[in-house]
Amino acid sequence: MKSDKVLMGIVFALVAAVVVFASTVFTVNEWERGLKFQFGEFSGEEIQPGINFKMPIVNTIKTYDIRIQTMDRAPERFITVNKEELLVDSFVKWKISNLQIYYKAVKTRANAENRLEQKINNSLKAQIAKRTIADVVAGDRIEIMNVVQAAIVEEAVSIGVEVIDVRLKRVDLADQIQSNVYERMRSERQRIANEYRATGNEKAIEIRANADREKVELVSEAEKKAQLTRGDADATAIKTYADSFGKDEAFYDFYRSMGAYKNTFNSSGDLIILDPKSDFFKYFNANTN
Repeated sequence: MKSDKVLMGIVFALVAAVVVFASTVFTVNEWERGLKFQFGEFSGEEIQPGINFKMPIVNTIKTYDIRIQTMDRAPERFITVNKEELLVDSFVKWKISNLQIYYKAVKTRANAENRLEQKINNSLKAQIAKRTIADVVAGDRIEIMNVVQAAIVEEAVSIGVEVIDVRLKRVDLADQIQSNVYERMRSERQRIANEYRATGNEKAIEIRANADREKVELVSEAEKKAQLTRGDADATAIKTYADSFGKDEAFYDFYRSMGAYKNTFNSSGDLIILDPKSDFFKYFNANTN
């Protein structure tokens, strides 16, 4: 019976030892750093990664992630130099650089990001207020990010963090401004289209006018050449007739008279009154004789 009590005592002692050891030993991961507190008050001791020891009940340990964190900010409204609203969506990469200062200044990640966000908002507001929409969207985007990052360095150091990067993820126009911009773009495209149409119509009129002028010139030139050709042909015909009839003037005179008779008496109702002895009837008289 006595041996059973001794055995139970040993087991109880071992269990108590395990419990005490488990409450005394703790592990800090490689991506973490710890702070030791004594009766709830910060002792000033920073705990490195690995297996560490603490006094049960007396000491408590808080661990903090020292890896790079991403603060994804909600879109904020800013006013440009032209009094136009922009929605700016940005993010910040940061990490804890001095854990003790970090704990004393902000204690939690939420508080740290609130401090950084206030400083970033003020810096962005100042930078965007000096620029147009085009500058913010395209031209000066990198410069703005660099200026903002440099502006929050002092604030970051004061709370024990390091800002790795600041980026403007997205820059949008406010809804009303978007509508105005799209309307201006549409109007501009319409204006350009109208200019193209007007230029096209002007060119078309010019081309038609040139074509009509060329047509008139070609027709005129063709008629001129036709008249010259007809004139040359008539002259050639006359010369040919003259040369032919010049060889026998009596025959030419007879031929011409026959043509005159034909043209004069080409209808049964034609009537002409002439002296029978006139030259017009000389070939009639000659035949009579």
